[in-house]
Amino acid sequence: MQQSVREGQEIASRDVLGIPVVDFSRAEALDWIHGRIADGSYTPVTFLNAHNANLAMRDTGFREALRRFTIMSDGIGVDIAARLLHGRQFRANLNGTDFVPAVLTSARVPLKVGLVGAAPGIADEAARHFASLDARHEYRVIHNGYFEASDESQILDGLLHWKPDILLVAMGVPKQELWIAEKLTAAHCTVAMGIGALFDFASGAVPRAPHWVRALRSEWVYRLIREPRRLGHRYLVGNPVFLGNVVRWMFDAGSKHP
Repeated sequence: MQQSVREGQEIASRDVLGIPVVDFSRAEALDWIHGRIADGSYTPVTFLNAHNANLAMRDTGFREALRRFTIMSDGIGVDIAARLLHGRQFRANLNGTDFVPAVLTSARVPLKVGLVGAAPGIADEAARHFASLDARHEYRVIHNGYFEASDESQILDGLLHWKPDILLVAMGVPKQELWIAEKLTAAHCTVAMGIGALFDFASGAVPRAPHWVRALRSEWVYRLIREPRRLGHRYLVGNPVFLGNVVRWMFDAGSKHP
């Protein structure tokens, strides 16, 4: 399948459980993001991993919201799915925790970067971390993720007046994608990214796995060991459910196209 992402450019995307995931190399993904910002083209972005795909299988509202996003591959689960469904994995693992800092440091010009989400104080620490990576950009914490409906108009008005180039939204899945899809427009920001636990990692509130563990693509094991009660069901139950969904999808597709 081909998805038009920029004038004169066509990039491939591959279906994972009915969700089109773009098949970028890392360099292409970075170039594309900066191109969207330079063009002023409103672009919601999110990342698909096994957990998010499972949610989309049972939450039709989330699945429908994803139609508005450019979706990047995140993790070994979607690579396994791509190999089973399409014969080869995605060209790059573009998880938001690593991709967002790369976007900041690879920018050609200073950017306005807004942060919304996470627990009180966490986004402030994350903004300081991002500034230590690249001080050219203006980082502004818009609000933590625990706001009331009465606060929302003030948040959105603030975005209208400032209009960041990138808005990082960390509210967890699927809340962050639903909020982006339902509340944001081209008037609020240029690129809106649903980035899950990024602020927790960037602030140091949640430690990341060592580099060698990440290189083995086993960060999920490290997270499970550290937080078994919170993440046990997601990984120990969710991963087999995801693979089962992929196998069923594969056989259903084969039965429809003998």
